[in-house]
Amino acid sequence: MSTTVTVTFTDSQKKAMDFWVVNTQDFLDNFAHDTARRATDELVSLLVTHCNENEIAMAVGKDAQITQAYELGVVTTAVLRNAAAEAALPE
Repeated sequence: MSTTVTVTFTDSQKKAMDFWVVNTQDFLDNFAHDTARRATDELVSLLVTHCNENEIAMAVGKDAQITQAYELGVVTTAVLRNAAAEAALPE
């Protein structure tokens, strides 16, 4: 499965990007893929630690490990983490 994400620029923002990068789409693709890679590396690291500390067999392959990390509650989405942090703030 894959997901397509669209970025909308104003005319001025597009001109600014044209000034800075040769190909805006390539730049954004590379940025997004590298960010996803770094997030995957961090997530898998958290899963390895959790599985080792709890003697849990780790799933094989990064896709399966990402799924396992969510299923075990090792990680959650940024939206849920932010909501929990806001709920914990004193009023």
